Amino acid sequence: MNPLDLFQNLKNDVLFVYKEHHPYFDGTWKTFSSQDIQNLIELIEIKVKQTVSEKWIYSHLKPEKNDKLPRKDMLNILSQLVGFSGWEEYVFKHKVVIAEPQLNVMKSNKNKLIWLAGLLIITGISAFVFYNLIYEKDNVHSLEVKDSYTNDKINMDDIKATIVNDSSEIPIEIINSELQIKTTDSIKVVINSPFYEQKEVIVTNTHPHPNIVLEPNDYAMMLKGFMKSDIKDWQTRKEQLNKIFSDDLEVIVMLKNDLGAEYFNKEEFSEKLIIPSASLKKMKVLEIKNEANKQINFIRILQQ
Repeated sequence: MNPLDLFQNLKNDVLFVYKEHHPYFDGTWKTFSSQDIQNLIELIEIKVKQTVSEKWIYSHLKPEKNDKLPRKDMLNILSQLVGFSGWEEYVFKHKVVIAEPQLNVMKSNKNKLIWLAGLLIITGISAFVFYNLIYEKDNVHSLEVKDSYTNDKINMDDIKATIVNDSSEIPIEIINSELQIKTTDSIKVVINSPFYEQKEVIVTNTHPHPNIVLEPNDYAMMLKGFMKSDIKDWQTRKEQLNKIFSDDLEVIVMLKNDLGAEYFNKEEFSEKLIIPSASLKKMKVLEIKNEANKQINFIRILQQ
């Protein structure tokens, strides 16, 4: 197996790990959407504590075949995501598996002993990990995030949750639409959303925080409704937009496929919202800023 074939195998392993964390996805790299790419970037940040760009994923993971091998540092990140220390260990382990059928009987017997020893080591490590999971399960808290008015669970695609300390911000893993927080001490959790007010909570092992309730940002919620609905009364919509938008509104639309960004002022963006369109409904709001009077003066959007 040459390096490119091995990289193709690594891509399949990465896709398998992604499906473990996002079981609703049942496609291939070819059907990998912009949202799937954002989910994978977040998963790598959580699991490996490294950053991979959206452009890199489009260039190296989305294609069915690759003409050249990516940089070793990126291969290391993907190898660590699927459970190896790096690319060199990934290559070594898979070369052992490939070469084994070609060995003679003596080497085969010797190899079996090596594999048996490795199996015993893996079994011991698995037992150790399982013990720690059982021992530490009481330190893992699953928290729902709800709307304070409706008491409904908030779509976790609209939520960014981090553990904040003096020197860093650590993304919190989301499993089954709940925040998974592991702690043996007191930690500060910050919840951000373009459609809700920021919330800070303290979670401790002895006194875990109850389910988190967020206050809606009313004007942001109105904007979300405009973007997703099929309202036909454009005059009414125009009057409402004039009320919730600041006169100095700035809108940045980040284009897909790393093609840059577009800028809109209040009048230009209002014109896009007055008449509903398919492209408008595919836009994902990433950030909203309000003035003291609650009017929206900045919006950042991802074009999906």
